[in-house]
Amino acid sequence: MSDLLKNIDARTKLAGTNKLEILMFTLGLDNRTGREETFGINVFKVREVMRIPKITRAPDMPTSVEGMVSLRGALVPVVDLAKYTGIQTGQPPEIMIVTEYNGHTQGFLVKGVDNILRLDWAAMRVPPAMLVAEMGGLVTAITELKDGRLVMMLDVEKVLSETGHFDENEMIYKNVKPLGKERTVFFADDSTVARNQIVRTLDAMQVKHISSINGRQAWVELSKMADYADSAHLPLKEIIQVILTDVEMPEMDGYMLTRKIKGDKRFAGIPVLMHSSLSSLSNQQLGKTVGVDEYVPKFEPQKLAQTLARLLA
Repeated sequence: MSDLLKNIDARTKLAGTNKLEILMFTLGLDNRTGREETFGINVFKVREVMRIPKITRAPDMPTSVEGMVSLRGALVPVVDLAKYTGIQTGQPPEIMIVTEYNGHTQGFLVKGVDNILRLDWAAMRVPPAMLVAEMGGLVTAITELKDGRLVMMLDVEKVLSETGHFDENEMIYKNVKPLGKERTVFFADDSTVARNQIVRTLDAMQVKHISSINGRQAWVELSKMADYADSAHLPLKEIIQVILTDVEMPEMDGYMLTRKIKGDKRFAGIPVLMHSSLSSLSNQQLGKTVGVDEYVPKFEPQKLAQTLARLLA
């Protein structure tokens, strides 16, 4: 299974090309539907794939958190994804996918892993509203394989947030200081959890905001704003002062969105702040190659507020 993740570093060349690679996996046969669905996770977030090691059970954990495992001396929480999603399989998981994002390492128990699929973000579609409602916003994008199967991208940031309770401390937002100036931020993110945290941060700063749920929609809206600014003979930076973007988004990722923004002189003087769970140094370097001005990891509202305050000042 380690061959699945061979030469991950080489995959960084995908940045700015609007392409990604996803590791496909299954959670087992759903007893309610009689189907075995296929899910996916960005390879950038996968550290390794292994047989399930011995799990140490811990008290007072959420139902879907099986416990902890020791990996090279580090204690890693383990989440059973079938239990988390409410899929009743009757089949025990066999594989653990070790993920690393937002500066945290965690294990996800799954029934099995498939292969790695390389595709264009344009092939990743925004899921239907009915599916979003049924899965509680857990599915952020969906694509169809040549054999007719649908692959659903899970919002693993939502899993981390809800099992780790990263969004419960109200004091985090109460300690964010109002900016004291009238400013507007445009942001793009497909994750409901991330959007909620961004809005709470901006509201605490008393900063106006406009949003989109993916990069392509963001580019359409930003282009309309640029056209309006042209017709009104105004610099666009008088309308919006910072553009905040996620990296992983269906239809157009944050790298491609940034490249388009930086290639259009109408956006001159407007900094692009990348806000992503892909918080490793290598991913920050990737952002710089397409012109990102600043990089802030998710789940850190204080750091996001401080960076925005500096850019908006």
